[in-house]
Amino acid sequence: MVEKHLLDSARVLSERLVALQSPIRVLDAINWDRSVRDEFFKHKGERLPAIDQNYYKSRNLGFDPVELRHGFSQLQRDIVKELGQLSPITQLMSRACREYKDVIRMLESRGTPDFHELSVELYGHPDDKFHAGEPTLSELASMLQEPLSGLLSTNALPEEDKDIEAADAVEKLQAQLNSSMSELSVQVMLSDGIVSDASAGSDRIKLNQGVKFSQRELDILEVHEGWIHVGTTQNGLKQPYLTSLSKGTPSATVTQEGLAVLTEIVTLRSTPRRLNKLVQRIQAVAMAASGANFIDVYRDGLERGMSPDESYTLTQRVFRGSTPDGMPFTKDLAYIKGFVLVYNLIQVAIQRGRIERLPLLLSGKLAVDDFALICELHDAGVVSAPAYVPPHFKDLRGLATWLSFNRFLGGFSFAQLEQDYRALIT
Repeated sequence: MVEKHLLDSARVLSERLVALQSPIRVLDAINWDRSVRDEFFKHKGERLPAIDQNYYKSRNLGFDPVELRHGFSQLQRDIVKELGQLSPITQLMSRACREYKDVIRMLESRGTPDFHELSVELYGHPDDKFHAGEPTLSELASMLQEPLSGLLSTNALPEEDKDIEAADAVEKLQAQLNSSMSELSVQVMLSDGIVSDASAGSDRIKLNQGVKFSQRELDILEVHEGWIHVGTTQNGLKQPYLTSLSKGTPSATVTQEGLAVLTEIVTLRSTPRRLNKLVQRIQAVAMAASGANFIDVYRDGLERGMSPDESYTLTQRVFRGSTPDGMPFTKDLAYIKGFVLVYNLIQVAIQRGRIERLPLLLSGKLAVDDFALICELHDAGVVSAPAYVPPHFKDLRGLATWLSFNRFLGGFSFAQLEQDYRALIT
């Protein structure tokens, strides 16, 4: 067990980390104003948006980058001084300090080539591979799109109508969360200040008041934004010492999105169109990383069947923080990349008979690479088990069975199966 005075020091240092990162708002710092969209469509999508380094300089970050970087460096030194360099708490919190300093550098570099390079360091690149000789993230996305294309072309799997007004969607989603997350207080509210359809905070989910929703979309928001994003934030806030686990670094964001996508799938909320949207994000990032500009990516989206508004929204996600003829912001790789990392971790835990460890993934916002440290700190009484655990992690029998059979079935040759069963599927 860790000595009491060290735990007290860890709590104080953790609170300092929370306070230091509080003014950092990555998406607020890089999103484009609504006027950029209006101007783009005014010119019928034929003129690059007027975004350059000066555009970003006109948007206040809300903090002094030099001063804040110094604050993280000082905190990192104090962590080592008070807890020791080899302490697992030190390793966990020092990693967070390093990542936040890289985030600050990235935001300082908005509108320059360095923005993309730092984005790649934090979130990855579409040409990344999990192992030598395996497909890249971009290639994995293309492989996933092949079966999705067939599913999207059939009339047997129609998408539900978006016929729920935002105000009604708030009431419906609130009722769902009151039932499935009764242990926590989660508020659903309308917002006109978000770019996406929905976003999650520490204890609330905001729905874009200008958007209509389908019931399926609300079901996805319940598990993705509610069970995972809000749930892990609240679990982090309830930690007795490491409250900094309530705040997500970029590497933790990858894990978070992977957990959220896995949850959508295993709870049968997701749809082929939803997964296709995640695939299209990777393809758009890969296209921009290969030199395509904003108009190239936008037109490609139209050719893939998106509406002008959908294609613009996707393309803006790719180029936010950068320039319309620059290299991409790579955060949208997190969904599929995180899914693969989390899925593989769960598979190995099942194989090694350590499935009881898996709920610790929800003890806060943590990176897969830090999971061993989290387990060690849990055993030492530093990290507590998650206060809120969603149903599919609360009773692991279904998840374990599904993944075990999935691994078993994955050993079959699909080419041979297709040949054997082709005559039966007409």
